[in-house]
Amino acid sequence: MLYTVKEISEFAKVSVKTLHHYHKIGLLLPCKVSEAGYRLYGKKELERLQQILFYRELDFPLKEIKKILDGEPDRLSILSDQKKLLLSRIQRMEQLVETIDESIRCTMKGESMDKKEMFKGFNSEEEWAEALTEQNQYLKEKYNYDLLENNPIDVQSMNEFALEAKRFIDGMADALKNGLKFDDKKVQLLISQYIHFLNHHGHVTKASDFAAQARFFLNDDFHRNMLESQQTGLSYYLCIAAEEYASKSRLVNKL
Repeated sequence: MLYTVKEISEFAKVSVKTLHHYHKIGLLLPCKVSEAGYRLYGKKELERLQQILFYRELDFPLKEIKKILDGEPDRLSILSDQKKLLLSRIQRMEQLVETIDESIRCTMKGESMDKKEMFKGFNSEEEWAEALTEQNQYLKEKYNYDLLENNPIDVQSMNEFALEAKRFIDGMADALKNGLKFDDKKVQLLISQYIHFLNHHGHVTKASDFAAQARFFLNDDFHRNMLESQQTGLSYYLCIAAEEYASKSRLVNKL
């Protein structure tokens, strides 16, 4: 059975204007257009619309939704992922309600609320999941690796790693911008400090492992573009600097 834009608008509670916009940007295309010029939608289009609306409830931008759905993952996989995200959001909302209740109780009694209790539910697990969505989708599609499944989100730890990674990448970008050679002592010290940080925080990383990862970043489109968007040439600069550091480490270990 086929449905018009108006019919879909009524039972899906989506405005006609929104459906027209989805068509315009290629997010939801009709399966055919009638002789009278009406856009018609079938079962597959309804299923795609449902998936779009689930992602919209999760605050995914339209551009990201299109990218995910155009990757042609199977419907069951999409629904399973969306269920996990929605359950995570429900848990967070429940925690926020508990925080509000405790805030009300303390206020009514004139008590000071514990600082940690005041901010329960405001953890950024959901924000981290959202921030990693594009990268995770890419890794699943290209390498069949689920970043979030294999690395459960630990907000405090991830915040620490993110700050240190930013410090390191900013330092490397500045070094490149200022014309420092890849084997400059300052550049090599940056790498040494970052590897030390990783090892100190339980991510055992040898110099050779770090060099291999830098080479992967250079060769992989997604990660290379991330680095190049910060500073032109950064992916190559990081790679050869890391390989130089690994080479020197091997010499030191032989002595």
